[in-house]
Amino acid sequence: MKITFYGAAKTVTGSKHLITTEKQKNILLDCGLFQSKGSETEYLNRHFGFEPSIVDYMILSHAHTDHAGNIPNLVKEGFTGPIYATPATIDLCKIMLMDSAHIQESDIAYLNKKRIKKGEAPLTPIYTEADVTIAIQQFVPVKYNEGISIDDHIRFHFTDAGHILGSAAVNLEIDENGTTKKIFFSGDVGRYNDIILRAPQEFPQADIILCESTYGNRLHEHTEDAEARLIKIVQETCVERKGKLIIPAFSLGRTQEVVYALDRAHTAGKMPHIPVYIDSPLAISATEIMRKHTESFNPEILEYMQQDTDPFGYDEVFYIRDVADSKSLNDFPEPCIIISASGMMEAGRIKHHIKNNIEDTNNTILIVGYVTPHSLGGKLKDGSTEVRIFGELYTVKAKIEIIDSYSAHADYEELLRYLLCQDPKLVSKLFLVHGEDDALFEFRNKLTDVGFGHIFIPDLGETYEI
Repeated sequence: MKITFYGAAKTVTGSKHLITTEKQKNILLDCGLFQSKGSETEYLNRHFGFEPSIVDYMILSHAHTDHAGNIPNLVKEGFTGPIYATPATIDLCKIMLMDSAHIQESDIAYLNKKRIKKGEAPLTPIYTEADVTIAIQQFVPVKYNEGISIDDHIRFHFTDAGHILGSAAVNLEIDENGTTKKIFFSGDVGRYNDIILRAPQEFPQADIILCESTYGNRLHEHTEDAEARLIKIVQETCVERKGKLIIPAFSLGRTQEVVYALDRAHTAGKMPHIPVYIDSPLAISATEIMRKHTESFNPEILEYMQQDTDPFGYDEVFYIRDVADSKSLNDFPEPCIIISASGMMEAGRIKHHIKNNIEDTNNTILIVGYVTPHSLGGKLKDGSTEVRIFGELYTVKAKIEIIDSYSAHADYEELLRYLLCQDPKLVSKLFLVHGEDDALFEFRNKLTDVGFGHIFIPDLGETYEI
């Protein structure tokens, strides 16, 4: 049996790991889009490194774009097998993949107008909304802890990863040569003190582990401190400076966490009377799906919902779908909070809000999640004084604030806690994926300190015998 790493190898996007058994069965774990890889991005997303038609089964950890975003292309290029995912993940993929296709088609249409004028050949999107419709038909729902036999020699079940709604770790059992190999894939691991979701679930002893390492060298601040800081930033920006607070946030997860934090502050009488605009059609749809899947909520939010049946809104929170309403926020003269996607500030309505507010010293841009170093968000986080948006340079005059604890990724202490449900001596190989170099190598050292051996950090396209 072997495994080849076609994505999320020494990077945090493009999650894609292909297991090939002795019987030549191919199991693909995740199929994500690469993001923020510069000129390489387009090529990596159009070329998988393998023929999609050879894949027999796909198992999806969760609905984020860097894990699920290239599924329609996989199907378009020849994959015809089942795609196993939790019910909540499937609900989210229906909206998130369609949104991805819509953005691609819109961007390509805009570029092609310019190319045609120059006499250049038109481009095509990686996939279209029609491709998404076809791909969704191949999804198969699997509940947490429900044992599934893929064939006579391959079984798996999901455990709750606590990262986003529906996120799951994959527990595979593969029979070969009279023995059973137990392979565990973490997907992305969530927080033990997440304010909405349940904590990551312990998993059975594994022989082979694939673990994410996004924050393998970082510690988050406490959630309680983060909520107090959030309200302090609202007070300083919107009340004292009369400015706008711009919060780039992923449509799923971070948006709902921030709104829930504001909702709790409002209920407790700590929130100033400031309008909050959720300017993201995808975030609105994702919030509606979250309201349907309270089975994934932790006891604290369920208790809170006994006094407030909607934790994602109050009378000063406004959800915006219409483009005209979104544009009107640019001319809105009063202090307000605008929460919009994408979290890395690379696409979507948030880029327009950043452009229109970044050169005003009264405003604040608040980063609440992971941003890749080369993204617009990464440049602002690193203290750039000038940034390029839509091809034009803008001076960074707005205040840049960071609250890391709203990240959906476990920090290194939480990752160690998660993995120490295992006996390290029984793990024959541990692969670290989904991390930048510093996080990967520092986390490897921390794992060595607690007794894990045979730790590997694969390169893109590298194959290992397991």
